[in-house]
Amino acid sequence: MTATSRLTVGDDAPDFTLSDADGNEVSLSDYRGRKVIVYFYPAASTPGCTKQACDFRDSLAELNGAGLAVIGISPDKPEKLAKFRDAEALTFPLLSDPDRTTLEAWAAYGDKMMYGKTVRGVIRSTFVVDENGKIAVAQYNVRATGHVAKLRKDLSV
Repeated sequence: MTATSRLTVGDDAPDFTLSDADGNEVSLSDYRGRKVIVYFYPAASTPGCTKQACDFRDSLAELNGAGLAVIGISPDKPEKLAKFRDAEALTFPLLSDPDRTTLEAWAAYGDKMMYGKTVRGVIRSTFVVDENGKIAVAQYNVRATGHVAKLRKDLSV
């Protein structure tokens, strides 16, 4: 298996259709004509992923006000995403990619360093997709804590 090249500004955002926490299909193409933040995280209900999701939740009004929707994607099954959403009162779609096809298409799955060792897993990544389906921002290996504030600053939101 070869590693997918990392996405860069100007690339076409790979389309996807994934199930949300309620089992409904959501596609990136549903957001055509709008800007959307697509972020990939390793696992629902873990400390870092919870902090990151809550930061997006707490910033959602400002992000939406600036014309940005938010989608979170992880390899978790819809049932786990529903528990996570309900426990943390998350109000944006959480999508399930258990076979990691979308994660791999966006180069958000692969080798990463964890506790000094190279392991394969989800690479915490955030993208902004513009109204035409192009990558406007591509950030890999982001930190769970403080990332949303930095993103808002970078986007002047």
